[in-house]
Amino acid sequence: MVASLLANLVATAHTFAMAQKIVIEVSGRTLEAELSDSKAGQIISSSLPLTAQMSRWGDEYYGSVGVDIPEDGTAREIMEVGEIAYWPPGRALCIFFGLTPASMDDRPRAASPVLPIGRVIAGMENLSPLGESVKMKFTSV
Repeated sequence: MVASLLANLVATAHTFAMAQKIVIEVSGRTLEAELSDSKAGQIISSSLPLTAQMSRWGDEYYGSVGVDIPEDGTAREIMEVGEIAYWPPGRALCIFFGLTPASMDDRPRAASPVLPIGRVIAGMENLSPLGESVKMKFTSV
């Protein structure tokens, strides 16, 4: 378990070595985030700006952005609070800010494997009070 967590942290640190800063606007609030230098992160970055109607699933927002990204070996279900991911079946971006209905411990868990593409670095507390459906705009800085 510890070895797995350490491997995940090392992979995450490497992935964010060359991050693209973005802004997420939602309901008059602003979040700052970084997209990783992963293939999926690069595809989303080159597709910005993106707007999506996001649905809430526990403490996760997800919404289709109409971008196709093939699955790869980085997909996983166990996430960390603040992570941003791409969900291939829904062509959707996901933002994890707490537990989801699939969580089995104190970490967010996706409904099915997602591709980690970034993380929120500021303003995540703005998500908790929001409703079941919100419009989000993702733009590069």
